[in-house]
Amino acid sequence: MAFQRASATMIGVWIVVLMVLSKGLSSSGVVSDNSTIPAFVNIGVLYSFNTSVGRMVKTAVQAAVDDVNFDQSILANTKLKASLQEDTKYRGFLSIAEALQLMATQTVAIIGPQTSTTAHVISHIANELQVPLLSFTATDPTLSSLQFPFFIRTAFSDIYEMTAIADFVNYFGWREVIAVYGDDDHGRNGIGALGDKLAERRCKISFKAPMTPETTREEITDVLVQVALAESRVIVLHTSTAWGPKVLSVAKSLGMMENGYVWITTTFLSTWLDIGSPLSSDATDDMQGVITLRMYIPDSERKRWFFSRWKNLTTGKTANGSQGLSTYGIFAYDTVYALAHALDAFFKQGNQITFSRDPKLSQLRGDNMHLDAVKIFNEGKLLRKYIYEVNMTGVSGLFKYTSDGNLVNPAYEIINVIGTGTRRVGYWSNYTGLSIVPPEALYSKPPNRSSASQKLLPVLWPGETTHRPRGWVFPNNGRMLKIGVPKRVSYREFVSQVQGTDMFKGFCIDVFLSAVNLLPYAVPYKFVSYGDGDSNPSNTELVRLITAGVSIIPIAFVVLGCFIVLSETSFFFLSIQVFDAAVGDITITTERTKMVDFTQPYIESGLVVVASVKKTDSNAWAFLTPFTPMMWTVTAVFFLLVGAVVWILEHRLNDDFRGPPKQQMVTILWFSFSTMFFAHRENTVSTLGRFVLLIWLFVVLIINSSYTASLTSILTVQQLSSPVKGIESLISSKEPIGYLQGSFTRTYLIDEIGIDESRLVPLKTPEETTEALKKGPQKGGVAAYVDERAYIELFLSSRCDYSIVGQEFTRNGWGFAFPRDSPLAVDLSTAILELAENGDLQRIHDKWLLSSACLSQGAKLEVDRLNLRSFWGLYLVCGLACVLALLIYFIQTMRQYSKHGPEELESSGHGSGSSRLRTFLTFVDEKEEIVKSRSKRKKMEGISYRSTSEVGSSITFNKAYSQASLNRIDSVNEI
Repeated sequence: MAFQRASATMIGVWIVVLMVLSKGLSSSGVVSDNSTIPAFVNIGVLYSFNTSVGRMVKTAVQAAVDDVNFDQSILANTKLKASLQEDTKYRGFLSIAEALQLMATQTVAIIGPQTSTTAHVISHIANELQVPLLSFTATDPTLSSLQFPFFIRTAFSDIYEMTAIADFVNYFGWREVIAVYGDDDHGRNGIGALGDKLAERRCKISFKAPMTPETTREEITDVLVQVALAESRVIVLHTSTAWGPKVLSVAKSLGMMENGYVWITTTFLSTWLDIGSPLSSDATDDMQGVITLRMYIPDSERKRWFFSRWKNLTTGKTANGSQGLSTYGIFAYDTVYALAHALDAFFKQGNQITFSRDPKLSQLRGDNMHLDAVKIFNEGKLLRKYIYEVNMTGVSGLFKYTSDGNLVNPAYEIINVIGTGTRRVGYWSNYTGLSIVPPEALYSKPPNRSSASQKLLPVLWPGETTHRPRGWVFPNNGRMLKIGVPKRVSYREFVSQVQGTDMFKGFCIDVFLSAVNLLPYAVPYKFVSYGDGDSNPSNTELVRLITAGVSIIPIAFVVLGCFIVLSETSFFFLSIQVFDAAVGDITITTERTKMVDFTQPYIESGLVVVASVKKTDSNAWAFLTPFTPMMWTVTAVFFLLVGAVVWILEHRLNDDFRGPPKQQMVTILWFSFSTMFFAHRENTVSTLGRFVLLIWLFVVLIINSSYTASLTSILTVQQLSSPVKGIESLISSKEPIGYLQGSFTRTYLIDEIGIDESRLVPLKTPEETTEALKKGPQKGGVAAYVDERAYIELFLSSRCDYSIVGQEFTRNGWGFAFPRDSPLAVDLSTAILELAENGDLQRIHDKWLLSSACLSQGAKLEVDRLNLRSFWGLYLVCGLACVLALLIYFIQTMRQYSKHGPEELESSGHGSGSSRLRTFLTFVDEKEEIVKSRSKRKKMEGISYRSTSEVGSSITFNKAYSQASLNRIDSVNEI
């Protein structure tokens, strides 16, 4: 530009020639030398410099440009030239004109704009002209979409800030928040991201309070009055530094900065505090106890150097002496350096900066706005690529982009406003969530997002209390909770209406009242009956009315004072008031939990089957009852098996187990069954035999004890029998089944069990149930009655002819129903657990439900018989012992046979081959002592024969010695 203002014509001509040549070389793709690198590069800065943030950004950007131009390691031959353009109060139209003015000066990038609203507008222009926009204050997460490829955020996106707020809310156990925000792109999109992050943690925004971007104090008051009437007391304020502090000031005047409130603000408040620091007590009096976030910048030598330099740069520019510095100023400084690094890499690769006309603009006729001065930056996409590849360490720490276009390691400080300053209560990072240690200390460790690892320091809440606020109150509009109570006609011990009044009593009512009394706050409520009083109402429909909004039912007459609508079929319909909760004998089922939230169950009650029973007298064969047939069979087999094993082990050693075959069979049978009474006369002498017998006697002891106990129970305890054995026998039969009208039993039997609907008979009262069971299926009654155990215990307490058959086939409980995500359900669950721990729940149960006229008789339905499953372990041990003993015995016998068998075979003349087995069995049948003696005699004879042959006829035996040898031989023969 300076060369164009030169007066020398010749110089101008040469410049034109050089520009043409330069453009030709660039278009042909020839890599130029350093002479083509421009002396300066234009960058634009679009901010509202008349604001506190804008003034700070202006100072930071000018300091960064000076440092880059002074630093010879970056853009050594090129200087940055920053063109500052005022963004006039974030006006959309004016912002477009101001952005076009910057782009008309052939800028390669624009730092800004200040707001997300302006960024949404001019990002379309940046896309058309391919000029990168680098902003650190436009934090709207939707700007990162593919719609705006030339928008580059050089700070942390609001998506991380809202994640930090959601983790903070979840950490303290709150489930609902109120969002107060500016109704612009920045506010709406930020709160939308907050809603998504809260939903991931099963929390929600219960009330949204938008405000106009240029709201007045009166408008703020109107909005906050609505907020004060809402239920939640956790308020998230997301706005700008321009009017965010005004909201807190109005909240203070309305009494919304007192005990019980929670105020969480986004980074605007920390920015306002940092820029205005130090602040007076009057300035911070309106925000005591407020929680705010600040983008985290790790401590470093470069950061401390920058803070020191900042004081020198701003001293004397404000009434306080120096201008405050927020994180936006630090990111502004690093943004200039990041752009400089990208341009340096751009030029080092031989690239040039060129501009061309936009063919779309050239088609405009009568262009009075001179838009032809705006040109396309041809290398804009390439420069954008180099910006995303920047990897440097700035004042803000590591400056590097991830694949999704966001800076690495997003983190925030969680700040608590106390007095005239702030106190950091913790950190949040996208790596490990909430912590009390700096995030960089955790990056070297594996990420840990478990609830145990999430920690914060104590917080001083509004009202100067350290006690965690509950986070919600009942709506401050005077309306009481309408609690629906089923108007039962049976089992009124659980819940019933006092005749002639609107009061209720019963077990369920007492539990609810006791739990409410334990709450640390008052609960305004009133009971409203549900049902016609002629039949038991459907608890599922009662639960549905909590969330149905408005329910319409047909009526026959017009009722004065009701909202009447005439339908197409000429019926009248009445609008029904829904309930805020439901209290009663309401079973917690899957279908109902999809509609409402339940408290902790206060009584367990699963489905059971009740049938008629009759007494069973003992008969002559009662002694066989304790064991099942399989148990008797296996026991008898083991008696014979153990007897046979002991006989095998003792046969060669013990004279008690020898004799003729008939006598040996009798011995085996006698020994086997005499062990049942420990009356066996035969002694065991072998080690293996004693080992087997010891284990078997232990098994016999257990069997005898179990048999005795079971037989005693059969002969002394009254036994009951029923043709119905449980739910399984009902499924296989086709007989009618009774159930309590209005309960979920009917739906469960049809949908889950698969019982045909025609078999089910609704019964209203215990008297109807008794009559139906007494008649039986043959006389128009039912074969069995299915109901919840809580009801059945009352039913059986005075009806001894019926009993529960089979096992309980569901596991349910009763609870109080509330709308989804109701905080009252959580608090009442805690109260119910406290009732159970201190014994009050059991006392309430005994007061209403303890009546056991028949339950204490000790009658037993079909005594459980002892089966093989209970003893298979004993039999397994005994069988393994027998097998092990036989194996050892067989090895020992084979060794004896190999040692003594062949000589016996030769002497007996039996030979070998097919008779070898018979010889072996004969060997086994012989007594071990005889076999060993005979073998010893043979050895001595062989020795004598060899001695005689060696001496020959020349040596005469000593008579005394010969006589002694003959005597020993005779003795052996006698044996």
